[in-house]
Amino acid sequence: MTTSGTPVVFIHGLWIHASSWEPWIEVFRAAGYDPIAPGWPGDAATAEETRNAPERLAGVGLDDIAAHYGEIIASLDRPPVVIGHSMGGLVAQKLNVSHTLHAAVAVDPAPIKGVRPLPLAQLRSSAPVLSNPANGKRAVALTAAQFRYAFGNALTVAESDALHARYAIPGPGRPLFEVATANLRRTSPAAVDVRTADRAPLLFVSGEVDHTVPDVVTRAAHGLYRDSSAVADLIQVPGRGHSLVFDHGWKDVAGEIETWLSRQA
Repeated sequence: MTTSGTPVVFIHGLWIHASSWEPWIEVFRAAGYDPIAPGWPGDAATAEETRNAPERLAGVGLDDIAAHYGEIIASLDRPPVVIGHSMGGLVAQKLNVSHTLHAAVAVDPAPIKGVRPLPLAQLRSSAPVLSNPANGKRAVALTAAQFRYAFGNALTVAESDALHARYAIPGPGRPLFEVATANLRRTSPAAVDVRTADRAPLLFVSGEVDHTVPDVVTRAAHGLYRDSSAVADLIQVPGRGHSLVFDHGWKDVAGEIETWLSRQA
């Protein structure tokens, strides 16, 4: 795979600001890519500004997020690599069947329609939103303690709290409700055509001890692609939780992804 000038679009997940990708941008630019990390519709330029205007994110859903990044992809001069984390990993899968991509990477992705496992850890991580149906029209922030369970369970309390202070933002509740009800609806924004061969190579990356998207959930999503002849690979990162793309070990994950990209023809 030729890296020179290939665009890379990073998509952050729920509750995390796009600035969490800044170290990745430096690494991928040094490797010859042309990386960008735009925020979701409603995100402000910084985490602090986004926290101060949560109403801008209220009501934003999966299709809104996918359409936003679809417009960005359409403006590029060549097909990009799309790398998404958490809810961004689900969006990356949607974009991989609706747009022409160079490759797609879904890191601890929120479950698409058809994923059946629902571990207790995942339910607890989602409870700050799903416990109140009215949150579907709101933006909800995680406390430091909630963040430690959902993201920082493999970290020290000090590191988790520092990451919460640096990157955490309110997240729209709507995408979580769309994911939670996907298997109960005939049509869903969380649905992806997993059988098509008309897509780019796809990599799943799973944190072994993730609470928000447990390893069994990521493996189940990967398994849905078994009837497609297009590439769908899986890497498990031992001992890592949902913060794996922006905590102290992010370089290990970035290196795994860059190595996989270099192997794709």
